[in-house]
Amino acid sequence: MTQSNEAFLEALRQSDAIPKAALERLVDRHHGGTLELLRAVIQDGYLGKSRACRMWGDSIGKAYVDPFELIVSREAVNSIPYEIATKKTVLGLYRFGNVLSVALPDPYDVEFLERLEKIVQGPVSPLFGLPSEIETAIAIQYQTRNDLVNRLKSLTEEGFRIDEAQSGDQVAVMAEAVPVVELFESLMYYALRERASDVHIQPQEEAVSVRIRVDGILREGIRFPRTLGPALAARVKVMCDLDISERRLPQDGRFSFDLGGNTAHFRVSVMPSIHGEKVVIRVLNVSGVKQVMELEKMFFSQTVLQPFRKMIQRPNGIIFVTGPTGSGKTTTLYGALNEINVVGQNLVTIEDPVEYQLNGLTQVQVKPGIGLTFGRVLRSTLRQDPDVILVGEIRDLETAKTASEAALTGHLVFATLHTNNAVQATVRLIELGVEPFIVAPSILGVLSQRLAARICENCREPYYPPREELRRHFLDEGLEKVAFYRGAGCSECGNSGYQGRVAVHELVIVTEEMRAMISGGADLVELARAARRAGYHPMRYDGLKKVLLGLTTIDEIERITMEEMPI
Repeated sequence: MTQSNEAFLEALRQSDAIPKAALERLVDRHHGGTLELLRAVIQDGYLGKSRACRMWGDSIGKAYVDPFELIVSREAVNSIPYEIATKKTVLGLYRFGNVLSVALPDPYDVEFLERLEKIVQGPVSPLFGLPSEIETAIAIQYQTRNDLVNRLKSLTEEGFRIDEAQSGDQVAVMAEAVPVVELFESLMYYALRERASDVHIQPQEEAVSVRIRVDGILREGIRFPRTLGPALAARVKVMCDLDISERRLPQDGRFSFDLGGNTAHFRVSVMPSIHGEKVVIRVLNVSGVKQVMELEKMFFSQTVLQPFRKMIQRPNGIIFVTGPTGSGKTTTLYGALNEINVVGQNLVTIEDPVEYQLNGLTQVQVKPGIGLTFGRVLRSTLRQDPDVILVGEIRDLETAKTASEAALTGHLVFATLHTNNAVQATVRLIELGVEPFIVAPSILGVLSQRLAARICENCREPYYPPREELRRHFLDEGLEKVAFYRGAGCSECGNSGYQGRVAVHELVIVTEEMRAMISGGADLVELARAARRAGYHPMRYDGLKKVLLGLTTIDEIERITMEEMPI
C-alpha cells in the first residue's frame, strides 16, 4: 500500500504490544503505518512475524500468507513470467478451480491486478505477503536445473579451480568469489524448491556429481568438471566455519540461510575420498514452517492408531518410536505430545536439534560441545518435576538407563531408537547395558515407521498389476479386478510420479508375557511370536494396506520394508 495504513496503527495501539513512546518513535521514523513500520515491529522484537503480519492482513481485509508454509504449485508459479514476478514482487501460489491465488505486498493494486488477469488468462485472488518473503520465494521457486548448469558453465569458463598446492588463505579467497557464492546459493535454492532432504556433492574420477534426495529417493543429478569440486567444498566449509585447509580428515558442521523472514537450517558432513572431499548437506528445517501435525492426519491405520493413543495416555512407562534418520519419528512424537499437552502436565523435550515449537512445553537443545549431552540434560530434567519427557535419541548406556529408571518412577517417557523393526527395540536397551529387570517393566510399547513416497495426486492413474505380482504380496484371489494406482509423471512431481510421503507403521504392545520373556533373556524370534499373539503385524502388512488405499505403490513398499521374519 502506498498510503499509511491507519487501521494497522490503531491495531498496534490497541494491542499494547509496544510502549506508546516507542511506537510513536517508530511511526515517525517510518512515516506512518507503512510496510517499513511492519518490518521494524518484527525486527525489533515487539511482535512475532506471524502475529504482526496477520494484524496487517486483517487491517486491509486480506489474509496474510507465508509462501514457505505452503506447498506452492509449479503450475501456479509458471503461470506468471519470471520478469513480472521479480519486477512486481508477486508469486503464484495455487489454483482453486480457475482462480489463481497470488501473494504480493499490495493486494489492492487494481491496475496491476487487471494486467495480471490478462497475463494468466483468468481471475486472480490477491493475498498479502511480506516483500522479503515473496522475493526469496521467487528466487527459490524459479530456480531451475538449467540455471545451475549455466552457472557451472560460467565458472568453468572463468577457470575456477582449487588444487593441493594452494594455501588455506588462497582457498578461502576462492570460496568467497561471487560466482562460487552464487552457485552455492543457487544449489541450495534448487534443493529447497525440489523439497530435497539431502544434497550430495560427490567427486568422481572424471567429474563431480550433485544429487538430491527427494521423497526418500536419491535422484540422478548434475555433473560438472572435477576441477570445480574443491571450490564448492570450500564454500560449504566457509559457511560452516570449518577448517578450510584440512582435506584429509572428516569434518561436521552446520549453517543457516536467511529466507526473508524465515531461516533454513542445514547440517553438513565432509568426508575425504580417493577423488576428493564428498559433501552431504542435510536440510534440517525452515524455521517458522514446521507445524505440529495431528495424529489423525498422518495416515495411521486405525489398528495402529487406536492402541497407540491408549498407550500415550498412560501415566508412566517408556514408549519408543524407531526408524532410520529422516523417517518422521520426531513428527510422530510431537503429534503424540500435542494430544497430551494439557494444563496440569509438565512436558519437557530434549532434542538435537529442536525442530518444532509447541506452546506449553519446555524444550532443550543439547550441545555436546560444551558438555550439554542427552544424559546430562535428562538427569537435570528429572529434578524439574516433569510429567512427560521426550528424549530425542537414546544412543548410550547413561541415557538409556536414566530414561528407563524415569519410566519406573512415575514419568511417561517418549524416546527414539535406531533399530530395524519394533520387536528389536525391546532388547536394544539390554544390548546397551541396561539390566533386563529394569527394561522389562519400563517399556509400554514400540512404534516403528518408515516413509514411503506418496503417489502424486496430480498425475495419479489406475492400473492392474499382473496376477503373479499380486500373488507374491496378497492372499486375496479377488484382487485381480481391483485397480491399483501409480503416478504417470508431471511437472508438479518432477516427472517422478511421486510427491510427498506417507508413513508406514508397525506397533508392538509389550504384554506381561513379553515382559517375562525379556527378563528371561528370550531371543527375537520368541519375542516376535509373543508379539504376534498380542496382535502385532509387521510393517509390510501396513504398507500393502496403503497400496490398496492408493496412497503409494508396491515398488515403494518393496524398497522400504524387509521380508517378514520367519517365526
